[in-house]
Amino acid sequence: MQLAEAKAKFIADWGRLGTNWGINRTMAQIHALLMVSPDPLGADDVMEQLSISRGNANMNLRELIDWGLVQKVIVPGERREFFSAEKDIWKVARQIVKERKKRELDTMLPVLKELSEVEGDKRDRSVKTFTDTINNIRKFSEQADKILDTMIKADEHWFLGSLMKLFSGKS
Repeated sequence: MQLAEAKAKFIADWGRLGTNWGINRTMAQIHALLMVSPDPLGADDVMEQLSISRGNANMNLRELIDWGLVQKVIVPGERREFFSAEKDIWKVARQIVKERKKRELDTMLPVLKELSEVEGDKRDRSVKTFTDTINNIRKFSEQADKILDTMIKADEHWFLGSLMKLFSGKS
């Protein structure tokens, strides 16, 4: 497989993968393109290489910046904006987890806390079923929150070593 073909396949597959971690296909494709590009690219380069509109490129580049996956780069002697992506996959994974946690789990925890304080007779089956279910979801979510915080703050080698120990059953 030649480089151009491999690059196109990676960009297409990363685009499909991106939808699983909460971003649209084009946004993930732009991210993939920037990850495998040796130099920062301008929006025009992104548009041309992915055959997308200027509006689509600009909107998704801004969103990638908001996610912390892409940054603007100053290229001496150039007036237009250039963009690059983090190439260290551990940093990319941590940033995605951090953003997903912030956008989903962090917003859900206060709602679960509020719902767990529903008023009513705890002996009533409907009230008991509701509060038990909400409290179980809340406890699970709080544990997930702690685990994700640990991953976000962890050193790559420590985290992967701990994960391997967990799966191997060794302590």
